[in-house]
Amino acid sequence: MGHPTGDVPGRALARPGTAWIRRLAAGWFRALALAGGRWRWPWVAFVVIGAALVMASGYAAGRLAAEGGRRDLLRQANAAAALHAAVLRSELEKHRSLPLVLADDRDVRTALQDPRRAPQALDARLEALSANTGAAVIYIVDREGVTLAASNWRLPTSFVGSNYSFRQYFKDAMRTGTAEHFALGTVSGRPGLYLARRVAGPNGPLGAVIVKVEFDRLEAQWTNPGEPTFVTDPQGVVLVTSVRNWRFRTLRPLSAADRDSLGATFQSGTVPLTPLPIRARAGAEVEVTEDAPAGRYLQASTPTAMGAWTLHLLERSDRVVSRAAQGARVTAALLSILLLIAAGLLLRRRERAATLAAVQEAARAELEARVEERTGALRTANDKLKREIEERRRAEATLLAMQDSLAQANKFATLGQIAAGVAHEINQPVAAIHSYADNALVFLGRRQTAPARDNLKLIASLTDRIGLITAELREFSRKSRGPAEPTSVDDAIAGALLLVNWRARQQGVRFVRRSEASGACVLGDRARLEQVLVNLLQNSLEALTGVREPVVEIAVEVSARKVRIVVTDNGPGLDPAICANLFTPFATSKLKGLGLGLVISRDIVTEFGGELSFKPAAGGGAEFTISLRRP
Repeated sequence: MGHPTGDVPGRALARPGTAWIRRLAAGWFRALALAGGRWRWPWVAFVVIGAALVMASGYAAGRLAAEGGRRDLLRQANAAAALHAAVLRSELEKHRSLPLVLADDRDVRTALQDPRRAPQALDARLEALSANTGAAVIYIVDREGVTLAASNWRLPTSFVGSNYSFRQYFKDAMRTGTAEHFALGTVSGRPGLYLARRVAGPNGPLGAVIVKVEFDRLEAQWTNPGEPTFVTDPQGVVLVTSVRNWRFRTLRPLSAADRDSLGATFQSGTVPLTPLPIRARAGAEVEVTEDAPAGRYLQASTPTAMGAWTLHLLERSDRVVSRAAQGARVTAALLSILLLIAAGLLLRRRERAATLAAVQEAARAELEARVEERTGALRTANDKLKREIEERRRAEATLLAMQDSLAQANKFATLGQIAAGVAHEINQPVAAIHSYADNALVFLGRRQTAPARDNLKLIASLTDRIGLITAELREFSRKSRGPAEPTSVDDAIAGALLLVNWRARQQGVRFVRRSEASGACVLGDRARLEQVLVNLLQNSLEALTGVREPVVEIAVEVSARKVRIVVTDNGPGLDPAICANLFTPFATSKLKGLGLGLVISRDIVTEFGGELSFKPAAGGGAEFTISLRRP
């Protein structure tokens, strides 16, 4: 593990760039080359010590956790063994009372004193008593060892009439008064504990009461794959066990003589008397190799109430102890790693601080030199940007001026088209004025003042008409580009109709006005709005050339926020090819048209915050809609 921060600056400064970046990178690498030799070995030592610390802490934690787990398991095993021993003690005490009570029973003594006078119901009593107490069999034998009554009298294996004088428990009971002996049954072949008590008479022993106790139910209660349990006698022979194959096996190897002696004691040659598959290990730990689940166990032993019997309980320990040790190792390793990470971060911070100090020292002079160079470059770029902004402003001003000039040129072109009509409109009032003036002179010469006054009034009205036409021309031709303000829609439509009315009369076109509300106002400029309307009306008049009963409809529709001015004609309509580029400059269907009228009109409406749109009329022809905002 070399210098931990060397790669980051190297990658950051290795990209293509200006010369000062390359010089700065060279300074970084020189600083790292000087510092790398000092820092390489501390990192190697840090890694080696850290790895040793992680392994040592994991090993120590595993050992401590394993020992603690074994102690806990051993306490648990001792508690379970004490509980099993108490259950065994209770079972034995319950059955030990049976021979004591039966030895003083009148029916039993009567049967032993004179078998011919034995109550016929004694067998049934013993059978009921055996069923109620859980004893395997209860039977009465006389002084010769012959069974007089038994609880299994109904079974084919009945003891009634059998002689058991050869059994060790009978001999011991007749000699000492009581006997307890574990052996195999001569008829059933089942192991059990024989509890015998002598019945004394006035002239000596009358016989004995014998109770056989089998431990099948107790062994079934002990059955637990993780807790093999067994009871051994003083010679170490397993008598009662939850592992069936361990019965009559021994804790330690026996000699041939000992096996023959014990076999005679159990009065059966079928007992194996071979060592248990258990190997002792350190402390209370043993290892089971067969019959029970193989593995390591902790052995707990406790004495029982049956003479020198000892109860042994094995508690499975390998998995529990292994899991505890593994968990402790992982926890210790994680804690150690966290500590190492914290230490590594501190070490890395110190290295980075030293690296940054070396790099800053190497690059400070270069950076100071570049500051002035970059400042000059920024100043030059700033000046250039200012010049470009000024040039753009001038270009925008020029563009606006050109747009205004183009709109004004459109007005003048329109004025040129309507000049003849306006001249005709003015020529008629002028001729009438001349006639009325001549008539007034005649009437004045005749001293007829009333007719002369009437003619002068007519001359004044005709003069007003001429003034209205010329004023409208001046209003239309003036150049206006002020802010949008409330403008009367009716006044703009009236002015536009006044300018194109002469041509409509020449073509026989009829104007139809339809308005939802009079006095509607929009945000705009009257002169420029009239220009848009004149362009649309002239386009409609040109489209209606040669059409029978030509009509142009001007509708005003008012909504909550907008006013729509709809100009519709019943002409032939527009070619679909032209409609696609209708508002594109120089796109026109006229032979002598420039294709700028609709473009200028749309720009004017857009400046007002509105929209100019086109669609084919429902009955044929064209329909243009001006949508403007209400003030």
